[in-house]
Amino acid sequence: SLGSCLRLAKAGSALLLIEDAVYAATSSAAGASGITEALKQLKVYALQPDVAARGMAGKLVDGVTPVDYAGFVDLVTDHPNNQSWL
Repeated sequence: SLGSCLRLAKAGSALLLIEDAVYAATSSAAGASGITEALKQLKVYALQPDVAARGMAGKLVDGVTPVDYAGFVDLVTDHPNNQSWL
């Protein structure tokens, strides 16, 4: 699903990783998952409570911005066209 999302995402779009998708933004996985390349064109965020719940705090690749639930809401309101990828 992440690969499909990254192929279709347009430059300047925002991508919020939630639940297990936060693993894709860790320094050990970002290259293989495509997040490193995506950071060149997209704003990439990871939901901080999900990062913390999975023990990934401090392991996000540079350029991925952690956001709390209020930040999640802000992203939704700032970007009226939203798509969930399962």
